[in-house]
Amino acid sequence: MNIKKVGILYHPMVEATLAKAKELESSLTMQGIVAWKSSSWEKEEIHTMLEGTDLLLTVGGDGTILRAVQAVIPGITPITGINQGKLGFLTELDAAEAIQKLPLIFAGQGWIDERVMLQAELVSQGHEPRVFHALNDVVIARGDIPRIIRIDAVVDGQPLTAWKTDALVISTATGSTAYALAARGPIMHPQSRDILLVPVAPHLCLSYPLVLPETAEISLRLNTYHYAALTVDGHINLSVSDGDTVIIKRSPHVARFFRIRAENSFYLSLEDKLKGKQGESGRKS
Repeated sequence: MNIKKVGILYHPMVEATLAKAKELESSLTMQGIVAWKSSSWEKEEIHTMLEGTDLLLTVGGDGTILRAVQAVIPGITPITGINQGKLGFLTELDAAEAIQKLPLIFAGQGWIDERVMLQAELVSQGHEPRVFHALNDVVIARGDIPRIIRIDAVVDGQPLTAWKTDALVISTATGSTAYALAARGPIMHPQSRDILLVPVAPHLCLSYPLVLPETAEISLRLNTYHYAALTVDGHINLSVSDGDTVIIKRSPHVARFFRIRAENSFYLSLEDKLKGKQGESGRKS
């Protein structure tokens, strides 16, 4: 991979990530590489600077990477995450080793890790349909009032169940180690293309996680007297109400990561990451 221009995204609420971003920018410039930096929360600003960018570096945790993925869509710029957060399932390098190991990436000594994403189309009365894309998960959850919501689920045109629950997590394999795992869902290999459904605190209804094939189209109709919330990758949040429908299927987009660790390293690092042994200085997102 011939890298001539690099973008650096940092967490605007964690001062240490900005300091590391400046350090990286200076190092790259000294190597003759064009570098720019931005807060990972400034999606529009990132869009204007992405043209011609060969690689995005993120400094933070997995949440910073999730925002970077949203900013890249519909492009295909690869991302390498530098971990300066509490968790780093998606990150590739620790902050302390980044300057030393980046030359391996610039020399092309790595591989592209493509991850499937979900597409969520929100259909609600009085609004044009809105489409979102998620690398981790889409969540439909109860709102401020602590009462369960009902979600009527149809898969490929066939009724599945009516969940009565606090929330329903619809996850990719990448997201299976996030909210879905906390709700007792299974851990899926990151190259799996299947779709995971995990109810949160279900009451007198189908209570087990479900794994559906990548071809599935899932229609989820909200049936509640109270407002609820739709969340995409933890930082896109919308209010939804009775009668609103969310249609989930595999996204036409993928997230691309440039990695230098071995392609079979998922199993080697899984236990350490679950125990939070990677990157304990800072925050997750």
